[in-house]
Amino acid sequence: MPEVIFPGPEGRLEGRYHPQKDRDAPIAIVLHPHPQFGGTMNNKVVYNLHYAFYNMGFTVLRFNFRGVGRSQGEYDQGVGELSDAASALDYLQSMNQNSKHCWVAGFSFGAWIGMQLLMRRPEITGFVSVSPPANMYDFSFLAPCPASGLVINGAADRVAPPVDTRALVNKLHEQKGITVTHEEVEGSGHFFEEPHMEHMIDSVSGYVKRRLTENSR
Repeated sequence: MPEVIFPGPEGRLEGRYHPQKDRDAPIAIVLHPHPQFGGTMNNKVVYNLHYAFYNMGFTVLRFNFRGVGRSQGEYDQGVGELSDAASALDYLQSMNQNSKHCWVAGFSFGAWIGMQLLMRRPEITGFVSVSPPANMYDFSFLAPCPASGLVINGAADRVAPPVDTRALVNKLHEQKGITVTHEEVEGSGHFFEEPHMEHMIDSVSGYVKRRLTENSR
C-alpha cells in the first residue's frame, strides 16, 4: 500500500493511500484515536476499518494527525486535528474527482473529529463513528447532523461508557431527514479486543453496503 506524504496546515502529513482501479470508486477517510494516548493510523481498529472500506470497493486514506509518526506539527486539542482531517479529505478528493460517495470513519477521538468534519463538508454522504467518547467531548455541534451514519460501540466500554453513547444517539434520533443507526457489541470494551473486532467490522461492512445500494436506487 503506497505511503503518501501530503501537505497539511502545519507541514507534512503522513498517510497510507489505497486506490481502486475504478476511477469512479467511492472514497473514505479513516481517523485514528487520541494522539496523546498512543493513537496512530496503525491502530488495530483503524487498520481494520481501512481494509473493510477497501474491500467494499472504496479508495481509502488513513493518516497520522500532526505530531504523530512522520506528520509534522504538534498536538492541538482537536482544533488542528480537524484542520488536518480537512486537508486529508482535500487530498483524497483531488485524486478522485469523479467519486460520487464520500465517507468518513473515525475511532474514539477520531470519531469526534470525524463528526466535526461532517458538519463542515456537505459532500460527505455517510459516517461511521466507532466508540465515540461522548463522555469526554461535547457533540452538541451536531445540530442538525447533516448525514446518516452508524454509531457502534462496545457494551462493556469503560473508556467511553455506553450510557453516554446512548444519550448521544437518542439526541440524534430526534433529528429529521437523517437516520442514525446504533449498534452495541455485546461483551466488547473500547478497543474491540478479539473476538469482538470481527463482529464490529462485519456490522460496519453490512451497514455501508446497504447504504450504497440504497443510494443508487
